Amino acid sequence: MSGRRSARSSAGSAASTATRLPGMPVPAVPLCHDVWVMATRYLEPVLAWYSAHARDLPWRRPGVSPWSVLVSEIMLQQTPVSRVIPAHRAWLDRWPAPAALAAEPPGEAIRQWGRLGYPRRALRLHRCAGIVTTRHAGEIPASRDALLDLPGIGTYTAAAVAVFAFGQRHAVLDTNVRRVLARLTAGRQFPAPQPSAAETRFAESLLPASPAVAARWSVAVMELGALTCTAARPRCTECPVAAHCAWLAAGRPAAAARRPGQRYDGTDRQCRGRLLAVLRGSPAPVDAERLGAVWPDAAQRARALDGLVADGLVDPLPDGRFALPG
Repeated sequence: MSGRRSARSSAGSAASTATRLPGMPVPAVPLCHDVWVMATRYLEPVLAWYSAHARDLPWRRPGVSPWSVLVSEIMLQQTPVSRVIPAHRAWLDRWPAPAALAAEPPGEAIRQWGRLGYPRRALRLHRCAGIVTTRHAGEIPASRDALLDLPGIGTYTAAAVAVFAFGQRHAVLDTNVRRVLARLTAGRQFPAPQPSAAETRFAESLLPASPAVAARWSVAVMELGALTCTAARPRCTECPVAAHCAWLAAGRPAAAARRPGQRYDGTDRQCRGRLLAVLRGSPAPVDAERLGAVWPDAAQRARALDGLVADGLVDPLPDGRFALPG
């Protein structure tokens, strides 16, 4: 793996003779002794915890399609799982394969997206479906590099689909995983705002050698962060690796004050959502008067509408009405 470097010969020799937990695969390349001990210390407790506590989420079930996994990953960006589950089900019921979505106009993707927020994700999914249909014979590509070439697919999403849909061996660094590793190994309450190259290499160094076990480890750490090692109220007494947690051992030191979340009421984002809701709910184009009824501030409404048009979420028509993109 790119982030796993050969240790010096003495460290490599120590790693090769380190005690391995039952069922722990032999690493593909030597690990330094400290990282090897760390990896084995965490692996079995976290996997055992996951077996007992994993949520039954539709995109994790055996036999789900890579398309289902991709849709879930896009929907889960900045949207809680509880809201994604019904939306994901409805999306797959309507478009069980990329070709089905690609055959529809992009406005239908926006309409189906409903109130999940950040509706440009719907457009990106529609564009993904078109490219997958024309360039990949309708099949989600398995290669991380090919996934990165799809619109709106960044480093995290490409790794997540490669791991969770195809069982590959990559570090999957979402907010939950990064928080668990920051507390467990670095003694910090929260990770840095963005993952560094060093953080990625370290996460890769903890991956078991077997791709299948590595994939399960990745989803298990993610679930641990979502359910137990949470941002606001971590339940350390229920954590399977609490005995090894650097942050807990240090007395759970608080991080520097975090920037408060952005307000929503009265913002351009709320205005955009109101205008888009009118368009989603109408089978025909909408005139400016109907849009004005849901947001009376004319200047803010015009600004928000210009932004929706610029983002490709709304089409202005020659007669002055507005519609979802056709």
